[in-house]
Amino acid sequence: MAARYVVIVGCGRFGSTLASALSGQGDSVVVIDHDEAAFAKLSPEFSGFRITGDAAERAVLRQAKVAQADIVCAATERDNLNLFVAQAAKELFGVERVVARVFDPTREPVFEELDVATISPTMLAAEAFLGFVRGEAP
Repeated sequence: MAARYVVIVGCGRFGSTLASALSGQGDSVVVIDHDEAAFAKLSPEFSGFRITGDAAERAVLRQAKVAQADIVCAATERDNLNLFVAQAAKELFGVERVVARVFDPTREPVFEELDVATISPTMLAAEAFLGFVRGEAP
């Protein structure tokens, strides 16, 4: 598979794990976070780029070359920021593949209206727990 250009917004536990894994697979990865200390969570093998800044600012997204991205992952812990980043990536920068982390499942329809794929940690965890309660292997 050819290397992809991936922009990840958010370098918390989830974003740093995702960025490190994709970088390890040979993808070209740019991570944006407002807190420079967050980049310490990246694996020592991470070979991508780090941008310290507010992803709600178009200039920061331009600096990350979002318009050239194959995939944009809005992976912060803030649904509103993830929505903004996803919408900007789609509508302003023309990125076709955009995925956003959504904590509040009631907000997923808003993302769907914008044709943004979502992953809800809340729903994934609930489904896993319900499966366990039903006796299904985790």
